[in-house]
Formats: sequence, structure tokens, C-alpha cells
Amino acid sequence: MMKKIAIALVGVIAFGGVAQAAGDYPINKPRKVDWSWSGPLGTYDKAQLQRGFQVFKEVCAACHSMDLVAFRNFKDLGYSDAQIEALASEYEVQAAPNSEGEVLMRPAQATDYWPSPYLNAQEAAYINNGAVPPDFSKLAMARAVERGFPNFVFDIFTQYSDSGSDYIYSLLTGYGEEPIAKYADIDPALSYNPYFIAGPALAMAQPLWEESVEYTDGSPMTVDQYAKDVTAFMKWAAEPTLPQRKAMGFVVIIFLSIFAVLLYMAKRKVFADLKH
Repeated sequence: MMKKIAIALVGVIAFGGVAQAAGDYPINKPRKVDWSWSGPLGTYDKAQLQRGFQVFKEVCAACHSMDLVAFRNFKDLGYSDAQIEALASEYEVQAAPNSEGEVLMRPAQATDYWPSPYLNAQEAAYINNGAVPPDFSKLAMARAVERGFPNFVFDIFTQYSDSGSDYIYSLLTGYGEEPIAKYADIDPALSYNPYFIAGPALAMAQPLWEESVEYTDGSPMTVDQYAKDVTAFMKWAAEPTLPQRKAMGFVVIIFLSIFAVLLYMAKRKVFADLKH
């Protein structure tokens, strides 16, 4: 019983979802995607990140905040300083209080963080039926789904760490299926999704639709492509230093390998004349 309650609480947080109360329910396993950053040498695809940012800006930013990402961080996505300044100028942030203590708004600058669509958490909860949409800069790391035995053992050797990204992608593309007969009477305010880990339905309605975001690079304007791109952007927002971390790790492994060989050769040299 306690386990089911814990799972439900996790699901309530997922994308600001509110789970439909139910007994046992089937949950589809997240579909595994071949991400560009997967593996020990993987890295981000900047073109994909830019598309994902476009999806976030045009669709997701209306509900989700991104508190840990500053405008200047978009330089990692390939944007120039001029483009970043132009982007920041489209938004307003709170200025420091004036001499009378009044807080005014000013155009955002490159050093400012992405502004929240809400004044505070209370407003966010009120607008979204009591569920505060989670911050976009944490989702990819916070939504990792346990894969169970023996998968987690294999993950140690394959360096698989994308269960959060796979879950988000699967959830975004899991809308549209008809609920099974047992859940035909789902609250109309909720949306059925067989990939949601807390129940048959969640509060977030289907956010992505065919041709809802216009790409200019010739990429398919499909729900599947949108979901992959925005999930990649979420991964970058949650772990922007991933390429540097992997590069450093690769150098460290090479160094330790060479050091181990030299240590073995030194040991052979030192003990070569000793009788055993």
C-alpha cells in the first residue's frame, strides 16, 4: 500500500500531473531512444537543441518555468551574442526596487535567468487545477524511471543513463490512445496516457500536435520529432556540461590505463632480480 502511495506521489509531480485514483493499472515501459549523447563519447546535437528550444518557447514556456537556465547559456546551443541579446529583450524581469520600494519590470538581459510564466507557485497552482508545472531545467534528471533487475546491472556496463529522457519522450508521444474499458470513465479534466507512472490519466493535456511548430531546417513537423527535440533540450537544460564531463572522463580513463601499464612495468623491473 505504501509503495502505491509513493508511486502516486511521484506521478503527481510529473509534468504537473494529477493522477486518477485507481487500483492496479498497466504502465507501458518507456520506449528506448538512440539519443545523440548516449554512450561514453556521446554529445549534444546543436541543431536538435535549437529545434527543442523552439518547441519549448512556442509551446511549453506558457506553463513551465526554467529557473536554472540564463539567456547567456544559450550560447552553448550555437546562438551568437547578438541573437541572445535580441532573445532576452523579448522578455521582462523584475527590476530592483526603486527609492519608493516599488518593484518595476525591465527588459531582460543576457545575464538574467529565464522568466517564469507565473508570479509565484500559488498562482501556478491556481491556474493549473492545483498542480504546479515542474521546472523545465530539472525534468530530464528528475524523471528517471527504475528499470528493475537485471536491466540496472547491464546499465552499469553500458553506461545507460537516459531513462528520464526515454520516459519523457514516451509520455509526450503516448497521448491519443483509447483508455482500456476499466478506465473508460476517466475524469474528463484528465488525459489518458499509458506511459504515466502514477495512473491511467494526468492533468497535462496533449501538448504537441502535428505541424504545430514550424521548423525551417526541413525536419519533420511531427509529434514524434517534436517530442525528441524538446526532450533533448530538456536534457541539455538539466545537464549542460555533459559533453565536457564525458570528454574529461575519457581523458581520465586513458591516463589511468597508461599509468596502470607503467606501474606494472615498474613493478616487473623492481622485482625482476628477487628470488621468489
